Amino acid sequence: MSSDDLGAVAALNDPVRRAVYEYVISQGREVGRNEAAEAVGVQRTLAAFHLDKLVEAGLLEPDFKRLGERTGPGSGRPAKVYRRAPGEWQVSVPPRDYRTLALVLAEVVDLLGGDERAEQAARRTGARLAAPGGELGETLRRRGYEPYPEGGDLRLRNCPFHVLAEEHPLLVCSMNLALCQGLLEGMGRDPDAARLDPRPGECCVAFSKNNEN
Repeated sequence: MSSDDLGAVAALNDPVRRAVYEYVISQGREVGRNEAAEAVGVQRTLAAFHLDKLVEAGLLEPDFKRLGERTGPGSGRPAKVYRRAPGEWQVSVPPRDYRTLALVLAEVVDLLGGDERAEQAARRTGARLAAPGGELGETLRRRGYEPYPEGGDLRLRNCPFHVLAEEHPLLVCSMNLALCQGLLEGMGRDPDAARLDPRPGECCVAFSKNNEN
């Protein structure tokens, strides 16, 4: 745990600031000050204050963008907008380093050619994590996937295994899929509703929406 990690997490202690942060990251796009203020029910100046504090903490990053449809002279100045910052923060007291061990274990699986057994283990783990008859969206939210509906699918805005997936994408994505299929099995649902459908900046797994409830 670094002081930056602790400072970033501490920045979310304020309930209004946390609400602003959660709204911005839930949109999957840039959010302006007026929109954030309306979404959490505060004045624009207060929303702007908290947004800029989140930037200082490294949790959001700012940009400038014209929010209206007008362009050219008379269209006004670009507005300040915010989106989720890259990177991640972890706080553990006392400090723990499970990430390094996970990277080592992933490399061992690759070297031993144990992909199939790793997928089987992930599927069993997913089934153990599931609550029979539970709500899929809420289960995924608790696991950090940040699900959101799109058309006929339930997509995942966040990959909880992002660091591992960057180092061992084939192994981690296949295990992630198996884990999600195990979740569905444990809920008594069709495991084939989970599939690989990667997008930049999102989790590689998507679900058929009719399995959400």
